[in-house]
Amino acid sequence: FEARVLIGVALATGALWTFLNLAEEMAEGEIDALDRQLMMTLRNPNDPTDPIGSRNVEEAVRDVTALGGTTVVVILTVVSVLAFLFHKKRLHALVMAGVMLAAWASSDLSKMFYGRPRPDLVPHEAYVYSASFPSGHSTMSTAAFLTLAMLIASLEPRRRSKALAYVLAALVVMGVGFSRVYLGVHWPSDVLGGWCLGALWALVGWIVLRALHAPTRGS
Repeated sequence: FEARVLIGVALATGALWTFLNLAEEMAEGEIDALDRQLMMTLRNPNDPTDPIGSRNVEEAVRDVTALGGTTVVVILTVVSVLAFLFHKKRLHALVMAGVMLAAWASSDLSKMFYGRPRPDLVPHEAYVYSASFPSGHSTMSTAAFLTLAMLIASLEPRRRSKALAYVLAALVVMGVGFSRVYLGVHWPSDVLGGWCLGALWALVGWIVLRALHAPTRGS
């Protein structure tokens, strides 16, 4: 038990360290060139205003990006919390709600603190209204889906079911992050920062769950 908690603390510390270092490099402009290069790989070489792929692909990507939007994340959080409460899993409900509140607050505060402008290379294919770093969609989807997968896995005895929960969560998180760059509304480093911040809070939630479910001596 102690080893697992220490591993969780180490991973959370690593996520925080990566986020802060990425933010520092972003503020100093050291990753601007790489951000621009990566973003342009998702654009038609003959027309940078046109994302690669057909119109159907663009619409599909917009559908995927909605999975990290406020509406979907709030619905997912409320339904998850209520489901855990109905099954008398109060700690699980508390962890889910706490993680999401922390992720939302830290994302908004980081956006205000760093104040990074949105990408100006290409037209935005989705509505934007806040600063760019970190990606709020990436932060919230990572926190929501990873935490939910972790909580489900803690209740599921079968390894395959645990693995399935994590794989599905990872696919959604990666899809949302990719969609933000594809739609031209975030730099790749914004997405990476959001992943780190969301993963940080998901790991904190895991540590809290493990700590409060610690086995007693002699049991």
